[in-house]
Amino acid sequence: EVEEPDDPWSYIGYWGDHQIIYLLKLLELSNHFHPQRLVALLSRPVFSYANVPYRIKPFESLLQNAKSTVVYDTEAAQRIEQRVADKGADGKLMLDPSGDVYQVNLLEKLLVTLLSKLGNFVIDGGIWLNTQRPEWNDANNALVGHGLSMVTLYYMRRYVAFLQRLLAQESGSVAMSREVSEWLAETARAFREVRPELGAQAVSAKARYQLLAGAGEAASRYRLALYQQQVFSGVVQQPLSTVTEMLDDALAAIDHSIEQSQREDGLCEAYNLVHLGTESVEVEHLYAMLEGQVAALSSGAVAPAQAVTVLEALFQSDMYRADLGTFMLYPDRPLPSFLEKNRIPAERFESIPLLAEMLERGDQTIVSRDEDSCYRFSADLRNRGDLTSGLDDLADVYGDALEQARQPLLALYEEVFRHKAFTGRSGTMFGFEGLGSVYWHMVSKLLLAVQENFFDALTDAADAETCQRLGRLYYRVREGLGFNKTPGDYGAFPIDPYSHTPKHAGAQQPGMTGQVKEEILSRFGELGVRVSDGAVKFELGLLRAREFVVSPQKFRFLDVDGQWQELTVPESGLVFTWCQVPFVYRLDDSVAEPAVTLSLDDGSDRTLTGPMLPTELSAELFSRSGRIRRVELVLRTSQLFQG
Repeated sequence: EVEEPDDPWSYIGYWGDHQIIYLLKLLELSNHFHPQRLVALLSRPVFSYANVPYRIKPFESLLQNAKSTVVYDTEAAQRIEQRVADKGADGKLMLDPSGDVYQVNLLEKLLVTLLSKLGNFVIDGGIWLNTQRPEWNDANNALVGHGLSMVTLYYMRRYVAFLQRLLAQESGSVAMSREVSEWLAETARAFREVRPELGAQAVSAKARYQLLAGAGEAASRYRLALYQQQVFSGVVQQPLSTVTEMLDDALAAIDHSIEQSQREDGLCEAYNLVHLGTESVEVEHLYAMLEGQVAALSSGAVAPAQAVTVLEALFQSDMYRADLGTFMLYPDRPLPSFLEKNRIPAERFESIPLLAEMLERGDQTIVSRDEDSCYRFSADLRNRGDLTSGLDDLADVYGDALEQARQPLLALYEEVFRHKAFTGRSGTMFGFEGLGSVYWHMVSKLLLAVQENFFDALTDAADAETCQRLGRLYYRVREGLGFNKTPGDYGAFPIDPYSHTPKHAGAQQPGMTGQVKEEILSRFGELGVRVSDGAVKFELGLLRAREFVVSPQKFRFLDVDGQWQELTVPESGLVFTWCQVPFVYRLDDSVAEPAVTLSLDDGSDRTLTGPMLPTELSAELFSRSGRIRRVELVLRTSQLFQG
């Protein structure tokens, strides 16, 4: 986004929410379908860097004013435009000294994504939102500078664990840009030094600062070097042991923070506030949010029994909206009026003698006293910046007394209005993602997260009762989605995807919302079609008997050749297509084990032992080659979800 000085709505960049988790889920899917592909790309230099003309300020500037941290480099933008005119779209990329596109391997790209987040990591608090575009789109836009995102940290936990698995069988060294190698080494040192502080309790404010400064300065030096050089200075060999050790230390710090984020009510923190002192960092918690529970459940750090606890606490929380049987983004609550908030306690007023002196002079620029003897800040002051400007204007009048009172007065102003805790849209607006609102995409993300936990519980051989409770909770979340409601309850056609439902109206903003993608993924999970290690596997733990038809029915589908076909769904059967191939399930309690039969393009059938397809046949499905024309699975009713 190009900054326009004459346009007040022009701004730096775009929303930075979800980069980690959306990238990660694509990487995970790739690894499930093609297990060796990512490993092969780890050392292959076929990736590039965008050359974006934004300049994040040095770390010290972030500490001084975390609400103004990005500069638009007009000269760099003009140079990029000229390169585009000369080279085409490649001109928007980082170039090498000879003018060609600079290329690096996948491991470097994945590490840069992680390192940029670790450079803003506050232990036991989350990722510092200091680049003017916070997480969760604009719903929490006022958290710029003061906010910490546990949401991002939960997803980073899963990201780090994925990188560890990806590198588990790798050894030796890998080529890496010199600047990235130095950044990695400095970040690794910061996390290595803080690891001894990770005990059972929250770390000290000093230890938080030491890690933030160590990792933050490393990121700052990396940025400034590239801003000045405009090219990478060369490639070095980086021992993979340095990478894996850094990942291990980072994971320890992340897990410690996740443990500290568990609330007494069974829920998990979502966003926190940061208070920066002299070589100290304090963390203050905000209220619980649905997004925090979704991210925590997606992190890989929550054991099956704890997932049950989080979900049951969520249903008991103020986020549960009983009239719709689903969850709001945040607890609804009454908001105090300006006059209710704008009250200075008498003892706090008296602790700053300058205020009494101002009123004695009849000066109500900063404070006033109303007819009820209540002290208030001037209604002309909108924020801390206005108060600072007002004090500057009075400096010649009150001299040293004003300078002595400046910091206590700024602290009192924040104490009265709590502007740091203002989250923006999520704390005020009632028409979109604000108070009382159900955001359907987030509910569907919760559904998928619960499903992931259910299958993880099965994989980890959790006890049967825990698995059953997770399954019941999954379907309880699912029942709250719009397609289960009447038009009267939903306020719209239930089969259409909608963005949100505010508390004063029915569903709003129809369209192809993000909800659709999660529901497609979770639906195939319900049907038991899962892929890992390049093979299709049938895991039927969530499939219910009610899905099967009681009498034969016709089913019409588009096959891999683009031709419409029709088949008969048998009694006690179920059918759907996947990769444009019909999958027919049939219940038969006389079979001992699930049996899979493939109908092939030469007219033959092939029966498989075990509920899975070998990798070579799975690859035929993935490529839609046409060799497999039909997949039939026969199973027992007892193998379905009993709930």
